[in-house]
Amino acid sequence: MEDCPLDKTQLGYHTWSLLHSMVAYYPDDPSHQQRKDMDNFFRLIGRLYPCETCARDFTLLLTSQPPETDSQQSLSNWLCRVHNHVNQKLGKPLFDCNQVNERWRDGWKDGSCQ
Repeated sequence: MEDCPLDKTQLGYHTWSLLHSMVAYYPDDPSHQQRKDMDNFFRLIGRLYPCETCARDFTLLLTSQPPETDSQQSLSNWLCRVHNHVNQKLGKPLFDCNQVNERWRDGWKDGSCQ
């Protein structure tokens, strides 16, 4: 039902949607404060996420692959690689990171998002 709490799968789907959308609109040339804020945001996700196993795994992943906050492109590519790492672990299909901005910011080239 739509008025029930999210299960783990729904929570994950909506969380990834939020994260990719935030990163899609991250500045091309972020300030020092914006870089720091985004890094802190991802670290807080690992501490506050309501799925304990997911949060622990995400925190460990951040240790080996810290956020790349130099630009929108670097951060989008980083998040895509991290998301693909999780997808691979869960046996889900991988996403072509060359299409990350088309998917999350610009819309598909075929115009289907207009």
